[in-house]
Amino acid sequence: MYLSIVIPVYNSERTIAPLTERLQACLAGYLFEIVLVNDGSSDSSEAVCQQLEDQYDTVRFISLRRNFGEFNAVLCGLNHAIGQYIVIVDDDFQNPPDAILTLVKTAETGQYDVVYSRYARKHHHWFRNLGSRIVNTLTTYSIGKPKDLYLSSFKLVRREVVDEIIRYRGPYPYIDGLIFRVTRNVGSVEVTHNARIDGHSNYTVRKLIALFLNVFIGYSLWPIRVFTILGAALLVLGLLSGFVFLIGWLSNAVFIRGWGIVAWVIITALGVQLLFLGVLGEYLGKLFMAHSGLPPYAIKKGSNEKRANAVS
Repeated sequence: MYLSIVIPVYNSERTIAPLTERLQACLAGYLFEIVLVNDGSSDSSEAVCQQLEDQYDTVRFISLRRNFGEFNAVLCGLNHAIGQYIVIVDDDFQNPPDAILTLVKTAETGQYDVVYSRYARKHHHWFRNLGSRIVNTLTTYSIGKPKDLYLSSFKLVRREVVDEIIRYRGPYPYIDGLIFRVTRNVGSVEVTHNARIDGHSNYTVRKLIALFLNVFIGYSLWPIRVFTILGAALLVLGLLSGFVFLIGWLSNAVFIRGWGIVAWVIITALGVQLLFLGVLGEYLGKLFMAHSGLPPYAIKKGSNEKRANAVS
């Protein structure tokens, strides 16, 4: 298999069939497969995906038992993809199928392990664009992403990198974080970004916060090192202040009197303690979940027969 197209599907009953049909036409010159992963959709996406698998020999369908999240669904798809190149595509038709060939041709030069798409103009809602900018800025410092690289969900990954990514067994996958743990040999190519043809984005404040915490806590020691430096700075400041207060007391020139200094010390110390306990709690929680044996996804049903035939 030369090319695998992994599509996480969530409430896209009206777009996934036209997208699949368009992919059949665009990729006719390649040996390819389309891996549809239904991420617990509440509409009839599962039935539509099942019909597509029955209709096309190139389509394989996996349905998860509940909504695990986009990255978990993508990781599931990567575990089942068998292509030499794996392209991750959104289900909303905003990534033009023709652009897949642009990513493939860039990858065929052998210059990059991963090829991201970038857009001259994005047709996302302003809130999603804002969230993307926040996450991209954060990942520059947390996972070592180049500042000028946009981490698009529409990307191509070589087989060798995917084989390393799918070794992850924790419940909190962040695909771009896993990519940068494997390779820094990444590039980008400009493609068109279309407006949504149906529905609305599933990008919410809750998902943005969850992604922020996942990136901030789960894929780098940078946060805890920042707080360690901050704690050391506060400790030095406290020691210097104590020394100044002591000199003032010995020279009968007290700068802060009575409950003022007590309240300042208690409030400052309590704030620092709570902040550190919160960060450590996030780390310990992630560590506990990662070692609890919980899978990143649970398959409801899959197409093992098609995979066996494709491999043979």
